[in-house]
Amino acid sequence: MPFPENRVPPVTSRFVRGWAELDPARNPFAWDEDEEAHLRSLVREWVPPVLSGMAGWWQAEHWCARQVDAIIWERYGDWAWGWNWCHRHGGPIGSWVTGPSSVTTPDETAARVVAALLEWREWLEGMAERFAELSPPPDASPEDRSWHLERACVRLVTYALDRSGAEGGWYGQASMVLGWFLTSTGMDRAEADRAVESAIGGRFKSWIRPEQTLIDAVGDDLAVGLTGHAPYRDHRERAALEEFHDRC
Repeated sequence: MPFPENRVPPVTSRFVRGWAELDPARNPFAWDEDEEAHLRSLVREWVPPVLSGMAGWWQAEHWCARQVDAIIWERYGDWAWGWNWCHRHGGPIGSWVTGPSSVTTPDETAARVVAALLEWREWLEGMAERFAELSPPPDASPEDRSWHLERACVRLVTYALDRSGAEGGWYGQASMVLGWFLTSTGMDRAEADRAVESAIGGRFKSWIRPEQTLIDAVGDDLAVGLTGHAPYRDHRERAALEEFHDRC
């Protein structure tokens, strides 16, 4: 059975890195029963009537997953990039895994695609809320900014770790989220990437949950690298803010 790549325009090697391309505030998403029904119908059309399975090296399933990915990009744009970024690959999505695991019948496959897309959108909206809560005030002193950055780093790395279950490449999600956070505060993307690489570079491993002391050290290094000041700790006058960030 042939699996032509040109039935749906193939997804190129585009790789989203900037928060501006993903920020829900900049990328409206109109979703209702009609839109859901339409997406399901688009997906069902590209599910092969006969699947390859292990004996056929899952050719049909991989082909279908590529077609669906192209449909999602074409219909919703760059912000939908991570709809299939599953836990297995260090991502936040649990509703979809890979073609061999997720492509079954037309109805089941369509349901998984819808669930994964909505899960991704919800995750992005949650990230936007966290970024706003953790961002240093515009008029923060270097000392205050250092504290905010350390707290944000620790919480965002921990969130990525918990969301992915420390599976393969989970630290990629942590690094990416930190980069997005820094650019959301107005930092240049290249500077943000350098800061994250300097703080994390090679310190986290797949399938291994790091000790809290290591996560804290990464937060310290990020804060000091960006501000030149060590983050303060245990200041009673900031107890309320500390408690607020602990809930983020």
